[in-house]
Amino acid sequence: MGYRRTPLAPNEWYHCFTRGVDKRIVFENGADFNRFTELLYLSNSTETIDRGRIQHLAHAAIFSVPRGDAFVSIGAYCLMRNHPHLLLRENIEGGISKFMHKVFTGYTMYFNIKRKRVGNLFVTPFRSKHITNDRYLQRVARYIHLNPAEVLASGWKKGGVKNLRNLERELSAYPYSSLQDYFDKSKNRPEKQLLDLEAMELLGESSPLADLLSEASAYYEELSGEFGKYQA
Repeated sequence: MGYRRTPLAPNEWYHCFTRGVDKRIVFENGADFNRFTELLYLSNSTETIDRGRIQHLAHAAIFSVPRGDAFVSIGAYCLMRNHPHLLLRENIEGGISKFMHKVFTGYTMYFNIKRKRVGNLFVTPFRSKHITNDRYLQRVARYIHLNPAEVLASGWKKGGVKNLRNLERELSAYPYSSLQDYFDKSKNRPEKQLLDLEAMELLGESSPLADLLSEASAYYEELSGEFGKYQA
């Protein structure tokens, strides 16, 4: 097992992330993204869920399957083609590690069977950054939600966004992130069941996109300096 620089403790928030080995793409299509999102829900349980009972359920129906106590609370998430970002609070001792193990083991098995490959799919151990206060929590959530901007407008970190309204529209339409669950509550997506309601109240967004991009860019610089680039 790899050395973990940041110890994990109950009732604390962490920004957790990793990437594909050799920077490879780990989500090749919509089915892959959906499977990982489903695992974020199904793996967040202290009880074992009978996979035979759910294997024929449609994607939306997965998020209504009864579960046991949750290992973690999820405040935000974003899946990019070669890496995921998760904002997690540990609910029980060892909860984040158990949750991440279940998610990534399950997804790697799915991916390897589908592609007829063997071996690790993600870099281990996953990275984690401790979040020390509510203001910092909001900053990290914004960074996570704006991660797709790296693909949609590659110059955003340097203020190179020509059309903020167009970028806002594209970010809001990105389906593999919790952003729209915060900005467009009328949609009531099934994936919203992944999110912790208390965290959603704390992280509720109302700031202009330009301000969010500026804060996200600052956190990106902090993150890349400590852990190296995890870009799309």
